[in-house]
Amino acid sequence: MLNGNARLPFIEIGRVQVRKRIVMFGALVLTGFLICACGGGGTSTAGGGGTNPAPTPQSAAAPTITTADAQNGALVVTLADATSGAKIYYTLDGSTPSTTSQQYQAPFLVSSNLTVNAIAIASGFNNSSVTTKSFTLNIASGTLVWSDEFANSGSANILPDTKIWTYDIGYRCCGNNELETYCAAGSATAPCDPNSPNAYIDAAGILHVVGRNPSGTTYTSARLKSQGVFSFMYGRIEARMKLPESQGMWPAFWLLGNNITTLSWPACGELDVMEHIDGSNPPFYAGAQPAGYDWIAGSVHGGSTSAHLDGSQKYNPSGISAAAWHTYGMIWTKGQVQFYVDDPQNVYATFTPANFGNPWPFDAGPQFIILNLAIGGDWPGSPDATTVFPGDMQVDYVRVYTN
Repeated sequence: MLNGNARLPFIEIGRVQVRKRIVMFGALVLTGFLICACGGGGTSTAGGGGTNPAPTPQSAAAPTITTADAQNGALVVTLADATSGAKIYYTLDGSTPSTTSQQYQAPFLVSSNLTVNAIAIASGFNNSSVTTKSFTLNIASGTLVWSDEFANSGSANILPDTKIWTYDIGYRCCGNNELETYCAAGSATAPCDPNSPNAYIDAAGILHVVGRNPSGTTYTSARLKSQGVFSFMYGRIEARMKLPESQGMWPAFWLLGNNITTLSWPACGELDVMEHIDGSNPPFYAGAQPAGYDWIAGSVHGGSTSAHLDGSQKYNPSGISAAAWHTYGMIWTKGQVQFYVDDPQNVYATFTPANFGNPWPFDAGPQFIILNLAIGGDWPGSPDATTVFPGDMQVDYVRVYTN
């Protein structure tokens, strides 16, 4: 470093001496400029030492909206985005989506006239532009728009369609102090047995969801779900089913909101189209006096972890047997859920915000379908010496109609 009082040496005399001093002085000025310019770390030397503006972030890619045919003019809509890590938020009522809108989790059925608006949001990016797609389908009320008929063109049993059904798996995976290990179709993970699957379709086109007791107090069963694969919002859904009736058996046909991954349960909303416990004379809960008749229940659940909102209604006309074939259905419209058995005109329970309470979670977005046979748990109690294994919940079809 140069001292400001140092004198430069003179090599020549006269004019040469002066020129040398000028050259050396110029070198010092240039060196000082370079030191100043290199030491700023991005600080400009012009304009009084202000900082350079940060580069403007790019916008996330706008979501894409693609469709696949369902039935009779209805479509299954899939949203996707090219930006890594992007979350897609969407609306179905034509309003502008935001982070308070439904977050996309799974393909959903469109069977009515509506507009899908979607945006993508990703860390480090500006929000994308809104992608809009309007659907004018004009499908008549009562039209079948989606179904799984559990078709089997062969003579041997087959596994359920992987394009529709996934599985919850594991021991006590899903609460309620249930006793079963849920097995994916064809699973070889003990105690599951691929030679005795807990979910299969027979040659007649009937889905069997089977509860087994391979040894001691070890139980296996299956819990099929369309989560991440198929969902819908509003319409009429029904399944034709034949139920096992035995102590500790708990067959169910129900739905959960796609937003369970972001809101958890019960805020996501739960719609129980059909639940049944125990035998042909089930109590209302484990340990209670049997009711003296057979019954099934339709229920709705919402609220929060600390403050549940629940509604339930039992269906028990004279002579009903859940061990016989029946059609269990739900009519779902904005602000209302109704349950019926065998005929859509035979509604036995109606729930609205007026008799359920708020928040009402069933207008928030699509829900996915679940078919399961639980064994044991808080509601039915445990199997006993009278319990018949294997327990077999049979399903002829699951269908969704417009309403």
